[in-house]
Amino acid sequence: MTRTAAIALSIGVALFIALLAWQGAGAVAAALATAGWGLALVAAFHVVPLVIDAAAIAVLIEGPGSFSNALRARWVGESVNSLLPAGQIGGPVLMARHLAQKGWPMHDAAAAVTVSTTMQSVAQIVFAIVGMLMFAAFAHGRGAGAMHALHLAALAASGVLAVAIGAFYYAQQRGLFGRFSRVIGKFFGPHGAMASAAGADAIDAAVRALYRRRARIAATFALSLAGWLVGIGEVWLALFFIGHPVSALDALLLESVGQAIRGAAFAIPGSLGAQEGGYLLLAHVVGLSPEAALALSLAKRARELALGLPGMVYLQWSERDWRRRRMPGLPLAD
Repeated sequence: MTRTAAIALSIGVALFIALLAWQGAGAVAAALATAGWGLALVAAFHVVPLVIDAAAIAVLIEGPGSFSNALRARWVGESVNSLLPAGQIGGPVLMARHLAQKGWPMHDAAAAVTVSTTMQSVAQIVFAIVGMLMFAAFAHGRGAGAMHALHLAALAASGVLAVAIGAFYYAQQRGLFGRFSRVIGKFFGPHGAMASAAGADAIDAAVRALYRRRARIAATFALSLAGWLVGIGEVWLALFFIGHPVSALDALLLESVGQAIRGAAFAIPGSLGAQEGGYLLLAHVVGLSPEAALALSLAKRARELALGLPGMVYLQWSERDWRRRRMPGLPLAD
């Protein structure tokens, strides 16, 4: 873990603990305990947006087994992003590696993951804007002060995301991987970043070629947006089982703006603390108690564990199997 990641993680942990202490850990735990086995259904429901997100990757790659391999790659990437202190970088890197291990050229795999990640982030901003517009159009009688704070939070989070995505897209068009490989090579030698600058340049060329395939870009964007929209059901289910049911409109606001706030805190591993703070900010607007808002966040984190831990086990097994196939004569350490 880098020093920056360690500092960000420490800040997130401190904020997470402070929010629990502020609202009362006992009350939050009681609200979460009400859900009981309903949390298993929340975790099972998340498979639906996971499948849709995998389809958003599969439309960018070609060949037999593209969807099943994209699904496993997406599962691995989401598990790493949720459970490991790798920010939002480790997941896409391992997704590309997993696809390459399954037979796709590394430059095609890396390009598909890069472009799909970019389009998913763009769809996230659109999702946040849709949530705000729908809520403003159909929600009545909400406090003016709370709505003003909500607008500011949504605009700030969307603005941070938009700047980050714009910079990321610009870097892709300017040869992100090739430039990064050469910069790292100056400090650590030719093998410090990638196998070769030519390999990094091949990824850059594949990324630019994908962006020229407008129909596929439109498809991956549409699927990514559908994945965000389906995620509304996860919030609705979680709050139903916690014992604080909300309307579909309130669930839309919680998921769209909450995810935008979480996305804006991409530097903090797992957005620890930021997600909880976002739900607390939104709680008053939708009529939730603070402990129910924190219980919702913890229900989502329980889902991350339920799907992420098996994903990490699968990743370990897949890596060992890949090494065994590459070096059949060498024993693997336990």
